[in-house]
Amino acid sequence: MQYSRFSDEEHIVCLLCKHYCVLKKDGHGICGVNYNIDSSLVNKTYGHPSALHADPIEKKPLYHFLPNSRSLSLGTVGCNFRCPFCQNYSISQTSLVDESITLMPHEIVDLALKHNCQSISYTYNEPTIWYPYAKDIGILAKEKGIKNVFVSSGYESHEVLEDMRSWVDAANIDLKSFSHEYYQKVLKTDLGGVLDSLVEFAKSDIWLEITTLLIPDVNDSDKEMKQMAEFITTKLGTEIPWHLSAFHPDYKMLKTPSTPIQTLLRAKDIAQKYGIKYVYLGNIANDGSTYCPTCKAKIVARDGYSADIVGIKDNRCTHCNYEIKGVWR
Repeated sequence: MQYSRFSDEEHIVCLLCKHYCVLKKDGHGICGVNYNIDSSLVNKTYGHPSALHADPIEKKPLYHFLPNSRSLSLGTVGCNFRCPFCQNYSISQTSLVDESITLMPHEIVDLALKHNCQSISYTYNEPTIWYPYAKDIGILAKEKGIKNVFVSSGYESHEVLEDMRSWVDAANIDLKSFSHEYYQKVLKTDLGGVLDSLVEFAKSDIWLEITTLLIPDVNDSDKEMKQMAEFITTKLGTEIPWHLSAFHPDYKMLKTPSTPIQTLLRAKDIAQKYGIKYVYLGNIANDGSTYCPTCKAKIVARDGYSADIVGIKDNRCTHCNYEIKGVWR
């Protein structure tokens, strides 16, 4: 795909995310890392990761995608959101690129092979803003039989969403709230754009899971939980796993208390009453196993970030033959 288009003789439009920033000569977009250099879009983070780890795939979190496998996870710097609760703010809320660290796409793929990773995850900061780097890695990864995972806040442009279908295998998308005002005033983006992205992901062949960080007195009311649950059920489907995660004080929200377990359990109950079949709680100690929605048999046993498929064969429950949506092998 083309990553930019001309606005006029002096400006280009960045096509990576839904901000569609208009960049003047030598200027950058909201993310702080994509520039108009000689009328071309140049991503300053290309080849310069700020974080690189081999993680369990369950940390993304993805629970219905290659359980108990390892994923080489990398991030850069910058973001197109301004979340005051960001746990990775030291890299997401800066545009300073450490050019002393350079790893080109083929080197990232070599590292994934060296560390026996079945996938590469584009995560830690918003991968949409460094999409050219991610895609170049991903294309090489697919040639080696390695899958690709996007962990994102869901503000991809329509152009990127279409392009992702050719190389991305799975995605975990944050649904941070169901308040248009909160997205606009606090996060500096648009809820409608995220919802549109979620619908496009759900219609594609990319395996989708959703995460919501529940923050006390921000997005944890019954009303908002019901709005999110209804959207997932009616627009995306009841088979998509929903991860409800506990907030812990961080960045600009150090005075906000951690999420009580009762809030998570209440949210899970609401989600299940709306028919969502796979609801998982995160950032707390709990039973994260997967159970068959029909016969209630344990089909994936989880202990922390380790997992064992105990009741799925050919994508079906071995007890009742119900189809368990996911990518299991």
